[in-house]
Amino acid sequence: MKDAFGGIVNIVLVAIFLVIISGILGLGVNYTKAFRMKNAIISAIEQYEGASGCFTDAKSGCQTLILKKASELGYSQTALNCSTNDRFNKDVSNLFCYRRDDSIKEDNSKLKNNYTYTIITQVNIDIPIINNMMGLSIFQVHGDTRPLSIWKN
Repeated sequence: MKDAFGGIVNIVLVAIFLVIISGILGLGVNYTKAFRMKNAIISAIEQYEGASGCFTDAKSGCQTLILKKASELGYSQTALNCSTNDRFNKDVSNLFCYRRDDSIKEDNSKLKNNYTYTIITQVNIDIPIINNMMGLSIFQVHGDTRPLSIWKN
């Protein structure tokens, strides 16, 4: 009987170990998706030079490009949590959060309005018990666009 009990304990330990390893690998895959999605969003915003349609118009070319890339990557978002204290807003498709950071610099006697966008994507971990206990806002990926400019005369 002692041998049978020891075998059950070993099977349970191996099963727990496999569940933990599978969870870590799944987290790695989902983190990679969020990281690639952040890079795709930043590329689209830079390509369209920060046009407001990237965030507010579901039919704009920028938003269409972002949605196409999300579909290609298999990135979906269910529980995106933007921090309102840091002035982050959600885009129209609820795939990412953004914040515009402005700064004005003098350049050749003209005012150059430089701004960047900070982008946040969420790593999608859909484990109900853990989501309810932790909130999982620690699994976010942040990134900034290059400075975008508007020349004013």
